[in-house]
Amino acid sequence: MDSKLNSSSFASLKGHLLISMPQMDDSRFQKSVIFIGAHDSRGAMGLTINKPLQTIAFADVLEQVGVMSERPLDPYIKSMGVRTGGPVEESHGFLLHSADFRQKDTILIDDFFGISGTVDALRTMVSGYRPERMIFTLGYAGWSAGQLEQEMQDNIWLSVPASPELVFNTDPENMWENAFAILGISPGLLSASAGRA
Repeated sequence: MDSKLNSSSFASLKGHLLISMPQMDDSRFQKSVIFIGAHDSRGAMGLTINKPLQTIAFADVLEQVGVMSERPLDPYIKSMGVRTGGPVEESHGFLLHSADFRQKDTILIDDFFGISGTVDALRTMVSGYRPERMIFTLGYAGWSAGQLEQEMQDNIWLSVPASPELVFNTDPENMWENAFAILGISPGLLSASAGRA
């Protein structure tokens, strides 16, 4: 595949979910669902949203970065977990959230989703203004120019437009299978030589 993509042939997956195929051989991405937050001819960036970290809670992250408030934490924030966003910059936090939350650093993806990634956004949340729905990840997944397109051609990933229902209201352990179900596909019936429509 020619990695020099022009605007007439380039189809961005921004705002889509990548679903790893069952034969994924990279253990970091097996049974992964990744929200694509940026994708252009220079590369792509996404957040794995279905891999909970068992070792740390969101409240612990807030304490570690020094943004705890004198007032009690909102019960929603207090109950939040942390997910492994990907293998790049694993100590950097990203907040994938509903589009109702907007800060200086917020990147609005579409009418439903935004991504914020600064301590200031966390401070704002702790002070009482928070998104209706959100997922906090540590790290992200990244692709160089043309890499994601090649992986799509190689049947490593499928994609589906992201929906708030799937992203925010689905248990992480069910998300991979539910994403396939949206496509009307059973993961057990797929093979490495799956055709492309």
